[in-house]
Amino acid sequence: MKRLLALLLLALPASAQDRRSGFEDMARETQAMQRDDMQNPGMLWVAEGEERFNRDCTACHSESSMRGVATRYPAWDQATGAPIDLAGRIAQCVETRQHATPPARESQPLLALAAYVAHQSRGLPISRPTDPRLAPALEQGRALYGERRGQLDLSCVQCHDDNAGRRLAGSTIPQAHPTGYPLYRLEWQGLGSLQRRLRGCMTGVRSEPFAYGAAEYVALELFLNDRAAGMAIETPAVRP
Repeated sequence: MKRLLALLLLALPASAQDRRSGFEDMARETQAMQRDDMQNPGMLWVAEGEERFNRDCTACHSESSMRGVATRYPAWDQATGAPIDLAGRIAQCVETRQHATPPARESQPLLALAAYVAHQSRGLPISRPTDPRLAPALEQGRALYGERRGQLDLSCVQCHDDNAGRRLAGSTIPQAHPTGYPLYRLEWQGLGSLQRRLRGCMTGVRSEPFAYGAAEYVALELFLNDRAAGMAIETPAVRP
């Protein structure tokens, strides 16, 4: 299997040494789909999220107050004494402030609200986590990113650092910067979170994935955002 993977990886272009969004590696038609809000299918979730936000959230929040929020998640959560991602914060708010059953991970309501909130930060740079309380989780995420996993004995580093820009089975290996989540993936024919993508990578190397909402996923997202600090948010991005 390792020999097969090696044969599928072609020469690494010099431009792949530069930090770049997965948007740059897509076909022009897919790029055009993301650029045009009338064609971008992810905007359907943003529209639903806006409706839910206006119905349920405006007693505490305004649309303008959401500008920049997504740039700084995962963030420290005082209530739990642990890092929390944006979807987790939304679910927590529904439960504690609205006294309603929180939406499940990867459910339509949670994805829609997360897409709407993140969309308010489109074009803004991802912030580097500076809260010292996040340091242990950041290091945990860094370790998980470099850890070999599964029956294929592969790490995130081997694909998305060492071989980014090469082609694997006809597809360009991206640098794995989380600039567009939740995003619409053509393979999924729907919107999905970064955690869904991470689970897909884990099952792809034949490793047991963590449960949705696991601290390990939050730590990985924290590290990936630190790695992508300064890059612009694209939500909702479109990917192949």
